[in-house]
Amino acid sequence: MQRKPFLQEMEQFRDTAIKFFQKEIAPHRERWREQRIVDREAFLKAGEMGFLCMWADEKYGGLGLKDFRYEQILVEENANHGDSGYFITLHSRLVGPYIEHFATEEQKQRFIPGMITGEIILAIAMTEPDAGSDLAGMKTHAEKIGDEWVLNGSKTYISNGINADVIIVAAKTNPNNPHAMTLFLVERGMEGFERGRNLKKMGLKSQDTAELFFNDVKLSDKNVLGKVDGGFYHLMVGLAEERLIAACGNVAAAKVAMAHTREFVTGRKVFGKPLSKMQNTRFKLAELDAEIDIAQCYVDRCVEMVNGEGLDAVDAARAKLWTSELNGRMVDVGLQLHGGAGYMEEYPICQLYQDERVHRILAGTSEIMKEIIARSILD
Repeated sequence: MQRKPFLQEMEQFRDTAIKFFQKEIAPHRERWREQRIVDREAFLKAGEMGFLCMWADEKYGGLGLKDFRYEQILVEENANHGDSGYFITLHSRLVGPYIEHFATEEQKQRFIPGMITGEIILAIAMTEPDAGSDLAGMKTHAEKIGDEWVLNGSKTYISNGINADVIIVAAKTNPNNPHAMTLFLVERGMEGFERGRNLKKMGLKSQDTAELFFNDVKLSDKNVLGKVDGGFYHLMVGLAEERLIAACGNVAAAKVAMAHTREFVTGRKVFGKPLSKMQNTRFKLAELDAEIDIAQCYVDRCVEMVNGEGLDAVDAARAKLWTSELNGRMVDVGLQLHGGAGYMEEYPICQLYQDERVHRILAGTSEIMKEIIARSILD
């Protein structure tokens, strides 16, 4: 099914994005994978193009583009032409909006201009060694002593953890209430803030994922984001959009995997004829093609909801669950149809397979998505 056409100016934006990813990102992909981190200059390049925090008001230097479709285009074309570990969308549309929604005017003036140019790279730190999806199990805590907050604890698996200049850190602030947490803006260079290892991962190898440690980090009220003890509810506001971002990326990646698989099976001969003529190949790819097309329709509808009446948590969970599982099936079948070649990293399907696996975990595991959906129909 042909997708509903985007506006002409959006398709022009897509053309610009394609050229950017082809020129500024793709040539560095292998080097970034080897060094396990994207060059900071890649964020500055995106900033020069106006691709970062496009939602930001003009008074901060932004474009004021609230329509989610612009971010969707960046997600899709990064999958097609860029690098899966280049997490500008995490910076712009996952972390950035917390500052848009909950920051004071002073904080916005302090941070948003640099967020737009790429001089300030963002990350968010929720996950801990013993607390992932269950935020109530968080151990990182902050105590108000006099005029200062004193932050202690650790976080792990933090995307953009090495590159980040400002990190939104969730910490417990009321020991008598497991849901009472506060968000703090921790800045590069603060005394007591240390970064641990740039963690080695199965996939997304060019994306820096780090451990973070906070040892008596002193913070003023100017670095509190939103309401004290209200951080849990602030985080809930962004989860639906985070899962939609993941869904957009999953569908885009599945399409890329399909394209590489189609090219390979058409050229590969088995028993004297192309692998694409074998019934097993044809039926498996036909099923996946139908599922990808249907998934795209659902995701596009979710984007319409974000732009209009609002996207609720259940619909976002459905989109994230279905697309991440579908992406997993696509890369698995694609690799299998490549045979031994699929196991070699020189073939794109191998890297796609490695990169995909985390998408059934990040932004909420498939099991958590199922629980959210189950509650809506059974409780």
